[in-house]
Amino acid sequence: MPLRVYYDLLSQPSRAVIIFLKVNSIPFIECPLDLSKGEQRTEEYAKCNPFKKVPAIDDDGFKLAESITIMKYLAMKHSVSDHWYPVNLQRRARVDEYVDWHHSNTRALGRLLFRFQMFLPVMEGIEPDASKVQQCRLDFVNVLDTIEAVFLKNQNFVAGDEISIADLAAACELMQPGIAGFDLFSQRPQLGAWMERVRSQTNPHFDEAHSEARKWREELAPKYPIAGSSKL
Repeated sequence: MPLRVYYDLLSQPSRAVIIFLKVNSIPFIECPLDLSKGEQRTEEYAKCNPFKKVPAIDDDGFKLAESITIMKYLAMKHSVSDHWYPVNLQRRARVDEYVDWHHSNTRALGRLLFRFQMFLPVMEGIEPDASKVQQCRLDFVNVLDTIEAVFLKNQNFVAGDEISIADLAAACELMQPGIAGFDLFSQRPQLGAWMERVRSQTNPHFDEAHSEARKWREELAPKYPIAGSSKL
C-alpha cells in the first residue's frame, strides 16, 4: 500500500513534511484535511493519529505522528541524501539538538504570536489582544536572536553547513508570523540569507507549500494591523 500523508498546508509541520517528501521524490498519496472545519477531529482519523493533529502518515499500516519523527523515519527508510539526517553521530546530534530546542522555542512561541495576532481574530471575529501580542513579540524576538547567535553562528544552516530536516522545521515555522504581517527579515540579513538558502535548495516545493499561507497574508493581514512596528 502506498504511503498516505495527512496534512493541512496552513500547518507549519505539515508543510515541512510535504516539502521533504517532494524534494526527495518520495511517492505518496495526498490526504488533505481542513483544520478549520475540524476534519482532524473525526474518530476515523483518530485511528491514524490518536492526537488528532496533522501531519500524520500511514505507511502500509504503520501509522506515525509528529512531523520531526516522520521526517527522521522517512529519511532512514528511503536512504535520502545523508545531509537531511546524517549517519555521523556528531552531525546527527546537531540536528537533534536544534529540533529538541525548536519545540519549546521556535514552534511554541511563533505559534503563539500567530495565534494572538491573526488566528483567533479570524476564527472568533475579535480584535487582536495588543498586550498579548506584544508579550509574544518580545519572546519571539529572543528566539530569533538565539537562532542567529547560536544556530547560525559561523555556519550556513541551523545544524551545520548543509541543509537538514532541522532547517525545514525552522523555516516553515518562521514563515508563520509573516502570514500575520510580521517582518522577520528586513532587519536581520543573516536570518534572511539563511531563509533564501533554504528556499533555493527546496524550490519549487517550498514556495508551492506556502502558497495558501501567502493568500492568508494577502487577504487577511491587512484586516488586522499590527499595533506598533511589524519588524522583528
